[in-house]
Amino acid sequence: MSKRILVVCQHFWPESFRINDLCDGFVENSIEVDVLCGEPNYPKGKWFEGYGPFSKRHEEHNGIQIHRTFEIKRGKNTNLRIFLNYMTFPVASIFHVPALLKKEYDKIFIYSLSPVYMGIAGIMVGKIQKKEIITYVMDLWPENLYSVLDFKNPVVRRLLMASSTWFYKKSDKLIGLSQKAVEILKSRTGKPDNALCCIPQCCEKIYEENIFDEELVKRFGGKFNLVYAGNISPAQNFSLMADAAQKLRELGYDINWIIVGDGMSRQDAEKEVNEKGLGDCFYFEGFKPVEDIPKYTYIASGLVACLVQSSLLDCTIPAKVMSYIASGKPVILAMNGEAQSIVNDNKCGFAADSGDVNALVDNIIRLYSMTAEEREAMGRNGKELHYKRFERNVNLKKLIDFIFDETYHQE
Repeated sequence: MSKRILVVCQHFWPESFRINDLCDGFVENSIEVDVLCGEPNYPKGKWFEGYGPFSKRHEEHNGIQIHRTFEIKRGKNTNLRIFLNYMTFPVASIFHVPALLKKEYDKIFIYSLSPVYMGIAGIMVGKIQKKEIITYVMDLWPENLYSVLDFKNPVVRRLLMASSTWFYKKSDKLIGLSQKAVEILKSRTGKPDNALCCIPQCCEKIYEENIFDEELVKRFGGKFNLVYAGNISPAQNFSLMADAAQKLRELGYDINWIIVGDGMSRQDAEKEVNEKGLGDCFYFEGFKPVEDIPKYTYIASGLVACLVQSSLLDCTIPAKVMSYIASGKPVILAMNGEAQSIVNDNKCGFAADSGDVNALVDNIIRLYSMTAEEREAMGRNGKELHYKRFERNVNLKKLIDFIFDETYHQE
């Protein structure tokens, strides 16, 4: 008899999140999957073609049964619209609980992005059916919220901490992206070691490829290209990249900055680039499907990412870093914590502290000054690391074992 799992996450296909690949992986392993999610409108804040606030309530995709609930779209990604988007999904999802209870699930799996409250329907179904609830903590709350919006009011902060911790305590098992994240979850919830697990946010297999694209090679071939791929949000510290680009130009370096992605800070990023007179070396390509990203890594001399300084972000390994390492191209980071250690310790790139523009500039110059063969060797180090620790199928098995095997013990 096959296993059946209910997955709760506000974001799902056709939006581009790693939960899509995890659900495909469940199906590959003969697990029946139901997904409770919202209407797709991320990151641009507009409904995807064919979708709306009351359309396509039930779909099937790759053998996955999808149940969509109402949410207010993000619109222009203002603070108010994001707040309304954050709050309407969990509230509306509660109304789906009676229908979900018509099925018997073996496990409830909450893929916990922001906000933590998105998992409320999963907690309700799990408690009513007396089934284990497993939460994969992508964004640790309320700390992740503070990296975007700095709430000073102590009453609000206490309320956010208490409500977030309540959600984590209601889960039977918790998964963190790093060992430091697991330690924080253990401290806040008091859960035993066998209820906690560290599983990095592994990338889809397609990121292991570099795909030749004639048009991109014609545009960027033979040049030094730094590629950024991912969400453009306040946490990504885009200003640091712009400052570094300005300093490098003043030093006479000819570098293309290719930005692949979208998000709430894209307009601000483009405005800053133009104000600094860098519009001719920054290329904002916009949102691209996952299948197109290897076309950009093919023409990349290095892959770049920054984060703002935050104790929370120090204990996370961003998804884009996992993708960068898998691609076999050198990685340039300005971020603290485990991501920095992984890149430097394994010699797959150069990583400096968050906010240190001079170190970022120096590391880009180091990469620029290397021969093509030296860059290729650095990329191979990353590829070897990927297959050793972060490969998708290895970590998918670990995830499935942790969810379904009651005797599972992490090595």
